[in-house]
Formats: sequence, C-alpha cells, structure tokens
Amino acid sequence: MRLTQGSFSFLPDLTDEQIALQVNYCLTKSWAISLEFTDDPHPRNAYWDLWGLPLFDIQDPAAVMFEVAAVKKAKPNMYIKLTAFDNARGTESSVLSFIISRPAYEPGFKLTRTDGKSRNIQYTVESYACDKPSGARY
Repeated sequence: MRLTQGSFSFLPDLTDEQIALQVNYCLTKSWAISLEFTDDPHPRNAYWDLWGLPLFDIQDPAAVMFEVAAVKKAKPNMYIKLTAFDNARGTESSVLSFIISRPAYEPGFKLTRTDGKSRNIQYTVESYACDKPSGARY
C-alpha cells in the first residue's frame, strides 16, 4: 500500500529534477521551505520532525536541493516531506506540502472497529508501523 498525503500524492514519486522545479516555483513566490521527516505517517500526525531550520530567505534552489539530498541520505527509511509557507498575510500558512521520499517498504494501515452503546460503531485507522517502537519501525 502506498501512502497518499499532500500534493502530488496520487502521482508516481517525483524525481529530483521535478522536486527542483517545485522548489524553484516556491522560491519565485517568496515562500519559505522546510523539510520534515517521520516514521509515523498517520494522517493525523501533524508533528513531523524538522530537518534543521526552515529555509527562510533562501533564493537559490541548489541550496534547498542540497538539504533535500542531505535529509534523504541521513533518513533513508523515513517519510520525508517538503512544506512551503506563505507569510503574505502576516501568518505562516502552509501553501504546499508533498512527500519527497518514503521507505522502500510501506506496511500500510489497519482499520479497527469498536462497537459502542446503542449500536454506535467507531472506526480507528492505525499504522502497522506503530506496532514497533519508534526508531525500529522501518
């Protein structure tokens, strides 16, 4: 099962050249870029680990791509995403986010059903990766 989150999620994985084009687009819009990684890709997990500091005031796409290569090399078995932020209205708002790297094996998710009172049925989505301790998931 392939995780689908963020922009371009239903397309094949982007190549480095395609990522560089997206980075260039972000920089022409004066958006700040950050790189994040996690081993728990649950859709409600909004707290991915930040790779370094957000790349504010970076104008050269090569500098961003250097960081992309560094995080891919350091975290080969993690989900890595690029997020762009726009501060045009005085707040940092995410305007673009997409996965740039993923583990070779993605275990997927399971659906857990809970029967409650009055025939109330609740479903919970849980990642198979979370069955293992953090740091040993992939």
